[in-house]
Parts: sequence; C-alpha cells; structure tokens
Amino acid sequence: METILNFWNWLGENFILAQILIKIMAITLPLMGLVAYFTYAERKIIGHMQVRMGPNRVGFFGYPLWGLGQPIADAVKLMFKEIVIPTGANKFLFLLAPMLTLGPALAAWAVFPFDEGLVLADINAGLLYIIALTSVGVYGVIIAGWASNSKYAFLGAMRSAAQIVSYEIAMGFALVGVLVASGSLNLGDIVMAQQGEGGLFSWFWLPLLPLFVIYFISGVAETNRAPFDVAEGESEIVAGFHVEYSGMAFAVFFLGEYANMILISALTALMFLGGWLSPFPASWVDGVWLLGDGFHWLVLKTLIFGFLYLWFRATFPRYRYDQIMRLGWKVFIPITIVWILVVALMVLGDVLWWA
Repeated sequence: METILNFWNWLGENFILAQILIKIMAITLPLMGLVAYFTYAERKIIGHMQVRMGPNRVGFFGYPLWGLGQPIADAVKLMFKEIVIPTGANKFLFLLAPMLTLGPALAAWAVFPFDEGLVLADINAGLLYIIALTSVGVYGVIIAGWASNSKYAFLGAMRSAAQIVSYEIAMGFALVGVLVASGSLNLGDIVMAQQGEGGLFSWFWLPLLPLFVIYFISGVAETNRAPFDVAEGESEIVAGFHVEYSGMAFAVFFLGEYANMILISALTALMFLGGWLSPFPASWVDGVWLLGDGFHWLVLKTLIFGFLYLWFRATFPRYRYDQIMRLGWKVFIPITIVWILVVALMVLGDVLWWA
C-alpha cells in the first residue's frame, strides 16, 4: 500500500513528466506491435503473390488462426538465442550499432503529427529534425560493418554507406521542394498547407509529382529494401553488414529496418498526400464522419505505401551496384534540383494553382 501511495505522490510531483512518458508509450508500443505484424503481412502478401501459403501454423491457445502468432514466436525465439560477439570485434561498437539503427527510427515520431493538434512535440523545425534523424541511421550500418571485424560485413557496410549518402541527397532535395511549396518547416503546417476545396487535387503530390516519386523511391533505397538491397546481397556477400549478429542484436537491426519502412511510408503520406486530410472535396463530406478529415486517412495512406514496399520486394530483381549509383547521382539529383527551381518560380509568381 505504501508503494502505491509513493507512486501516486511521485505522479503528483512530476505530472508533466508522467504525461510525456505516457504519450511516448502511447506512440512506441503500438508502433512496435505494428512493426512485428508488418513482418507477418510481408510473408503473407508475398506468399500469396508467389502462390504460397505463408505463415499458417503458429496461432494462439491451440488454434492456428492463420498464423497470427508467428511474429510473437519469432520474437521469443530471438530473445533466447545467444548473442555471439566475434573474436577481434569491438564489443562496445558492436552492441551500439543496432541501437543507432532503431533509435532514430523511433525518435523521429516525436514530431510526427497524427491529426490536427495530435503531436508529441510540435516544434517549428520538425522537418529539419526529421532530416537530421533519418541521416543518423547510416552510422549504425557503418559501425556494424566495421566493428564486426569481418570482410563480408565491412563490404556490406561500405556499399550501404555509398548508397545511403547518394539517396539522402535526393531525399533532402525532395523535402526542400515541400518546404518551398508550404512555406514552413512545421509538419502540421505542411499538412494544413495542402488543405483546399479540391480534396486530393489540393495535395502536394500533383505540383511536386517528380519529387513525390523520387522521395519514395529514395526511401526504399535508404531502408536497404529490394530492389536496392545490395548491402544485404545474400547471393554475393552472405547477409551484408549484420552477418555476424545473432539473437536480440540481430532482432534490433530487423526492427530498425521495418520501423524505418513504416516511418518513410508515413512521411510520404504526410508530405505529399495530405496526411490526415480527406481526399474528398469539403462539399462531399458534410455530415459523413468517415469521409471527413481524420487519423484513419493517415493510417490508410501509410498502409498503401507499406504495401508498395512489399510489392517491390516480390516483383523487382536486385539492381546492379553501378545502376544504383547512376540512378541516384545522374537521374534523381538533377531532377530534384530542376523541380525545386520550378516550384520556387511558381511561388514567386504567386501561381499556387494547387492551393
């Protein structure tokens, strides 16, 4: 009883801190559940595309339930596996690398607005914060490859470093286009700048169409997903930068990859597809709650881009490394620079036809 009273007294004295902690848990816990079942969705969706069953055995309480227990079984298996640290590896950096991959993917959600006014930290430099954090993830990959003291891991890390730096520039320029069109670095203001009578035709995907396509494709490359998964080219370099990892250290890399996929999908929906805004014109949605603006639209748009990630993996063969570099440097970067200039001229000329 005394412990409970002490806890309530602590809450009373630290009410604001407790509020922040509760909000962080309200974002992090559902996100971790979504990451776990994103792996399940990937295996089921690709299984159906390839005329396979996918997971269909592990369920709950003796019932298969379409294999819904598979992500939990995978997590329990990895928890009890030994973390083997290679001889000659830098132990501190070896264990730090997975955290540097997952940490930024979770921290980025601090400034992400889920609905109008529904955001943990409504900072004016939210876009700058997102760019900075998403750039940190590459350090986890590079450190993992170097600290493992393995040629295969090091080669995978070098490939990934060059690839991520290349596509990070294109992603940054694409977001500069969003900044120019919206006139704000605040993520909530960017969404509200897309609000208009035209519904989905008021969103930034139309005037920023090349930047929209480049941003999402660069996001696929940033997360080392097929067809840009040369850092983990199993047929060439075993498993790439995380070849020496096992147990929960490998699981954290795995979680980081899928958390980054969800983050890129959500950011694409936010920056170019109106976030929580309804695709229907305002005159159509009077009195119909589901058709109006709301969090459900953001979820739906994020799921669409998440599905595209899985579809790409089931469809496209892996690019050659030189093709990846050529696409990033000779195609994406020039297009983004030209289109930023076009959007800037439209803003200066007050030709905001999308608003």
